[in-house]
Amino acid sequence: MELFQAKDHYILQQGERALWCSRQDGGLQLRPATDLLLAWNPICLGLVEGVIGKIQLHSDLPWWLILIRQKALVGKLPGDHEVCKVTKIAVLSLSEMEPQELELELCKKHHFGINKPEKIIPSPDDSKFLLKTLTHIKSNVSAPNKKKVKESKEKEKLERRLLEELLKMFMDSESFYYSLTYDLTNSVQRQSTRESDGRPLWKKVDDRFFWNKYMIQDLTEIGTPDVDFWIIPIIQGFVQIEELVVNYSESSDDEKSSPETPLQEPTCVDDVHPRFLVALISRRSRHRAGMRYKRRGVDKNGNVANYVETEQLIHVHNHTLSFIQTRGSVPVFWSQVGYRYNPRPRLDKSEKETVDCFCAHFEEQLKIYKKQVIINLVDQAGREKIIGDAYLKQVLLFNNSQLTYVSFDFHEHCRGMKFENVQILTNAIYDIILDMKWCWVDQAGVICKQEGIFRVNCMDCLDRTNVVQAAIARVVMEHQLKKLGVMPPEQPLPAKCNRIYQIMWANNGDSISRQYAGTAALKGDFTRTGERKLAGVMKDGVNSANRYYLSRFKDAYRQAVIDLMQGIPVTEDLYSIFTKEKEHEALHKENQRSHQELISQLLQSYMKLLLPGDEKFHGGWALIDCDPSLTDAAHRDVDVLLLLSNSAYYVAYYDDEVDKVNQYQRLSLEDLEKIEIGPEPTLFGKPKFSCMRLHYRCKGSSGYFHTLRAVIRSPEEDGKGKAVSLTKTSLVSDPKIKALWPRGKAF
Repeated sequence: MELFQAKDHYILQQGERALWCSRQDGGLQLRPATDLLLAWNPICLGLVEGVIGKIQLHSDLPWWLILIRQKALVGKLPGDHEVCKVTKIAVLSLSEMEPQELELELCKKHHFGINKPEKIIPSPDDSKFLLKTLTHIKSNVSAPNKKKVKESKEKEKLERRLLEELLKMFMDSESFYYSLTYDLTNSVQRQSTRESDGRPLWKKVDDRFFWNKYMIQDLTEIGTPDVDFWIIPIIQGFVQIEELVVNYSESSDDEKSSPETPLQEPTCVDDVHPRFLVALISRRSRHRAGMRYKRRGVDKNGNVANYVETEQLIHVHNHTLSFIQTRGSVPVFWSQVGYRYNPRPRLDKSEKETVDCFCAHFEEQLKIYKKQVIINLVDQAGREKIIGDAYLKQVLLFNNSQLTYVSFDFHEHCRGMKFENVQILTNAIYDIILDMKWCWVDQAGVICKQEGIFRVNCMDCLDRTNVVQAAIARVVMEHQLKKLGVMPPEQPLPAKCNRIYQIMWANNGDSISRQYAGTAALKGDFTRTGERKLAGVMKDGVNSANRYYLSRFKDAYRQAVIDLMQGIPVTEDLYSIFTKEKEHEALHKENQRSHQELISQLLQSYMKLLLPGDEKFHGGWALIDCDPSLTDAAHRDVDVLLLLSNSAYYVAYYDDEVDKVNQYQRLSLEDLEKIEIGPEPTLFGKPKFSCMRLHYRCKGSSGYFHTLRAVIRSPEEDGKGKAVSLTKTSLVSDPKIKALWPRGKAF
């Protein structure tokens, strides 16, 4: 559709329809396309895909109109329904009189042979204003006016910050989806109950997942049939659609693409072997929406944080089979407060105060889904125990026969990176999975319905939750395909199909994690490949550090934007954030100064997943590989993680730019020949730092070594006037280094 800019309006036009948006008060009007002739000097700015809605970022600031500037086709669902992802948006200030650079695709009808849209001609009144110079304005600023100027600058700064977060939400996370013909907010089962319903799409949606409901409210209140064309329900979440081939003769060895890369093209090119379409649709609730450390637990209305309904959809020969699961924060009043890494969880209200809200949550869930099987993955010991115990107490008080509670200490069962032990859980609930069934529809109607759902949670409802939901959904899918005759009864899913399936669930986990925590999911490598590797553990450490940073410096703005999108008053004084800016900067510098300590803490945490039961973790260091043949001598970032157990040491290299380990080595202590301490090797000039060289044997041959030194800090960062180096004295006195040295050896 075409976007026009006139003196007093923005005008969207497609065919005989036009939507006028006032640049004075933001009011929306439906008008015939011919009324464009009545607009004052309308200029076509280019093409857009649709309207998301309006938002006012602060009561002191003007309204903004949000449009879909660019979309990407995700795929087609059964019935040839196209699903699109919002990749770029255009944001128009409804008070800005100057033309805005939107970088829209140009309309061929109005911009034939023109690279950029014309600039609108200002009215005579505007011209007079523009003739005033900045000097003239400054010369007339009195003391009270200076105060107003300062306030104006603060408003501009606030508007810029919030606008940046709004753009990032839509354009960086790529987590908003829509379809013009398919209801993405409702599962196949819910849709099957109202097939004869003649209402427009936006009136059929599930209110929980209609993310732009408040922003589009001015249109929904118009109430005439003509408005239906302009209302596009948008979900936040994840959608991926793939076509798979069941081919057991095909080897998975020829798959050269990285499991990190989502598949973009359909993989089915075989006309002989059975094929089926698989889609994964996750819908995040707009109720109690927000960021991890800003939104936890339940609210007074029974809504929980990070509530997501995930539907796995299979389509084979006019048969569509759907299976849904949900995730959501533990429905008690709890939080994690503070700036320290991974703050300790705490209960904010008593057991008695929580009962009503807990009941409200599950009464709504049972009304929608009938039965509920809770799978609680929080640790049954340590810091998470307080939340798990509170959850169990509320379940017992609720005492409802439709509620089944299953506790599975994920970290305990999967210790040593044995994530395949999730099968212990799926085996234990195997009969429950089969009894729950799934929704099955064909051209004649509904064959069977899903009776209940699994509600899976961990602390964040991200990493552990995604691994378990993927495992449950896989059991269901294999049963479905065998029922349809696509898979032989005694055969597992073919390797290539399995790999694509794992990628889809890993992508789902990453997307939901970015929306709630700001970074990709931890344990994503297991979901993608079925194996937990050291590279994934190291990547988890970096992602944890990123989540920690984001929660400290970014969440206030992002949370404010999410609340404003949903029409929720922002309780935090956003202007006060500016006064805290220096505090935030100081905290950030403090974080930089303690970066090595932070990484050591992360290593200790995640090495528990790496080590087998008979291997003891001694410690870890963040170091620099100072071999001049391998690294830049001026490189100041941590690029090596040295990890030590009682029987081996690991040297893992990671890239800060992509937040992942590039390569790693596991070396037995029996192959360690000697440790040398000396000056750092340099190609030019005198060495500035001491370093450590670890000599080891590889396949029985000597001559191999690693040359490492500590992370240096600049005098400004360190505050001590000198850089910190790794010295022989500090190494020899470190008990962990002593542990590294095999008995009977000497420096």
